[in-house]
Amino acid sequence: MTASTDVARVQGFAPIAHPDARVLILGSMPGVASLRAQQYYGHPRNGFWPIMASVFGLDAQLPRKQRALTLQSRGVAVWDVLARCNRPGSLDSAIEAGSVVVNDFAGFLAQHRQIERICFNGATAANLFRRHVTRTLALAPTVQTFRLPSTSPAYAGMTLADKLRAWQVLRPAF
Repeated sequence: MTASTDVARVQGFAPIAHPDARVLILGSMPGVASLRAQQYYGHPRNGFWPIMASVFGLDAQLPRKQRALTLQSRGVAVWDVLARCNRPGSLDSAIEAGSVVVNDFAGFLAQHRQIERICFNGATAANLFRRHVTRTLALAPTVQTFRLPSTSPAYAGMTLADKLRAWQVLRPAF
């Protein structure tokens, strides 16, 4: 935290990915609970892991490392659009626009040439990617993108069951 602005400089995580990944799921930036837990989607009420459990047949109660390995074995990579930003708290709406630093997608996609779907976990991730990545990086015409409802508990506009139905779009890839 900086004393003058009380805004935290937030640093994201390395991607969860094998070179043969076919699907890339992108969030915006880990929230406070995830940063404290040092894991993607670490807030206990975030629907990400229960949704992944249903879509890919993994046990959401497995330890973090096992869940990540299971997703990797299913051809799924997880990352965030942002590498760093200034943000007080966890809300995407609090991200300071001038502070964003995006992850190296050119490098990532060069190392993960089998990516055929990019799925955005919420509108903010999709908008950040469109605004900061796609103007400098042309995706292969074979790459499909999907904006999915946020799994965050802060997004209360849909029930978990409705979110799960929307996330079923991942199934045809497997």
